[in-house]
Amino acid sequence: MTAMPATKMHADEIKTDVALVRRLLAGQFPRWADLPINAVASYGTDHDIYRLGGSLAARLPRIGWATEQAAKEAEWLPKLAPQLPLALPVPLAMGHPAEGYPFAWSVCTWLPGEDANCTIDDLDRAAVDLAAFVNALRQVDTTGAPPRPTHGRGGPLPEGDNQVRRSIAELGDRIDGDATLCSWEQSLGAPAWGGGEVWVHGDLLPGNLLVVDGRLSAVIDFGGLNVGDPACDLQPAWNVFTGDNRMRFRAELEVDDASWLRGRGWALYQAVSALAYYWDTNPGMIRQASHGLAQVLNDSSPDGDQSGLRPPARASG
Repeated sequence: MTAMPATKMHADEIKTDVALVRRLLAGQFPRWADLPINAVASYGTDHDIYRLGGSLAARLPRIGWATEQAAKEAEWLPKLAPQLPLALPVPLAMGHPAEGYPFAWSVCTWLPGEDANCTIDDLDRAAVDLAAFVNALRQVDTTGAPPRPTHGRGGPLPEGDNQVRRSIAELGDRIDGDATLCSWEQSLGAPAWGGGEVWVHGDLLPGNLLVVDGRLSAVIDFGGLNVGDPACDLQPAWNVFTGDNRMRFRAELEVDDASWLRGRGWALYQAVSALAYYWDTNPGMIRQASHGLAQVLNDSSPDGDQSGLRPPARASG
């Protein structure tokens, strides 16, 4: 299991511990107050997760920007889950600030499995399974969806231009800045999405994909859930898949060249933003982001660029 970062990640983050969780439960959900409570090792950045007994989890935001996520998940996950082929957490309760803790917090079901870092037995099958999830999510009716905020997942790629350039500058010689900027500008040059907005998860990284017995089983952490450009959910192409299974993922989603470039841009945006922000505080996130950026740059090079390749035929059945 991935270790939790030992260093404070955010200047104004809130510290939590098992004793706090037990006090919050005792005061608000006493039926769960006597369950064993264990901190979950993770390199997640927004929440501290505590396992409650064998089947529940408490999620406590550690930073102000994450405080609206639980309410969004409580509203939308029950509507999305019946229409999706992989499991989702089931929101069970919303807690309120108390015991000196300033944020709303939540309790949901605990889903079994390991994250998708080097745990998938068959990446080609995983490409088909994850593409089926993305395709199904795109088909869900967006009526009533909350407005996407500026810089929200699935928005126009140029909204991230200042952050990408600032992150590249901050990283200096820790990355290949020239190649990274060149790849980013290739993505910026792709035609904008001209279709209707669809649901996007927005953060389909290995840490948010669960694997049981070597096969994808669930998707978690819908804090970035938005409606927008479907290319945003192509990030797994560079963060989870490589080579032939990357192209299988593309084929299953029937991705055109412009969307592929925008998706690659989203993967780059996430990677350089994480590298610049978490370099000294979250080694697990840095490993994940470094891998993703390396895959993006390989695809962006003259010998590795696959944006114009014809993907293999989509699998049937």
